[in-house]
Amino acid sequence: MKKIIGTLVVTAFVSGCTSMSVSKLDATKYPVKTICIEENPAVAVADLVPFLEKSIQERGIQTLLYKGKAPPQCEYTLWYTAFRGWDLAPYLNRAEFRLRQGNVTIASANYSHGGGFDLSKFSSTDSKLTPVLDQLFADFNRVSEPSKK
Repeated sequence: MKKIIGTLVVTAFVSGCTSMSVSKLDATKYPVKTICIEENPAVAVADLVPFLEKSIQERGIQTLLYKGKAPPQCEYTLWYTAFRGWDLAPYLNRAEFRLRQGNVTIASANYSHGGGFDLSKFSSTDSKLTPVLDQLFADFNRVSEPSKK
């Protein structure tokens, strides 16, 4: 019995827990051509904005980065936040995205990594969030292949 409980505890620690939830953007209802990304200076994940711009542009959607109030040409805006955890080194452990038309959220996505001994927590922003954005923009085909790093 002790062996079974021990195995379960070790498995729980080693596996960690990565989850994502996505409410995808409906391309038939929202034919997005440009997404304005609201810069969030509180986010300490340095490669997040370049990753977002690349991922969105690969789907044939232009991006515009802005601070403060959205410019008048911004029908669709993307708000984001991200948090880092620490375990011998910092790592991306949570991210949230909300795509809006005006003041109405039309699509959203959340990513969370529970940590533990799962070494995938140290993976790149790109490898963690590409599946999330692939689901968020599932109705928008890639017009270019993602760059392999």
